[in-house]
Amino acid sequence: NTQASQVAHVDGEFVLTTGHGELRADKLLIATGRAPNTRSLALEAAGVVVNAQGAIVIDKGMRTSNPNIYAAGDCTDQPQFVYVAAAAGTRAAINMTGGDAALDLTAMPAVVFADPQIATVGYSEAKAHHDGFETDSRTLTLVNVPRAVVNFDARGFIKLVAQARTGRLIGVQAVAPDAGELIQSAALAIRAGMTVHDLADQLFPYLTMVEGLKLAAQTFTKDLSQLSCCAG
Repeated sequence: NTQASQVAHVDGEFVLTTGHGELRADKLLIATGRAPNTRSLALEAAGVVVNAQGAIVIDKGMRTSNPNIYAAGDCTDQPQFVYVAAAAGTRAAINMTGGDAALDLTAMPAVVFADPQIATVGYSEAKAHHDGFETDSRTLTLVNVPRAVVNFDARGFIKLVAQARTGRLIGVQAVAPDAGELIQSAALAIRAGMTVHDLADQLFPYLTMVEGLKLAAQTFTKDLSQLSCCAG
């Protein structure tokens, strides 16, 4: 990672001074994140471990390092999304009353509500390689998605990441005006263990943005430029 030591706004541009020289851009996004407010709780006295950012370390059952204490939500080391917090809280309550519920985040969708939206689920190529997966991937630009064309807004792409040997879908990244609306279908496909060939063989309504998932899957074996508008 490159760290900026100084930021200036000169002649309509943002100028970032870094150890590798200057970076110039029209826009500057500052995303500092959030830190759990746990410092004053003296959790160490209860045998509860926190990480360097102060987040409570939990397992898939929301148990802390003290087996009698559970935690859920943004105070923990889980992704800071309201739907993750809600699901974690439910499972913590089940486990505190004698149950055995776990939270599986392998197919957790995430959306950044920018314009266009940015949506992800599962593995990126880089993370998959880091975890030892050999991958095969395809990126479909939105100019190939009929819904985007008729909307006169073809900014963005849909990228599918699959295991090289099996073709099993393990990740999807999308940048599109409606990326948040299509990513849940991708999450369900990953959860179901579908391959990109399974996905390409599904029926998707024509002229919908989610049809882009099928079209992207078809590019693993076909040249879309040679197909009709809704070829199966």
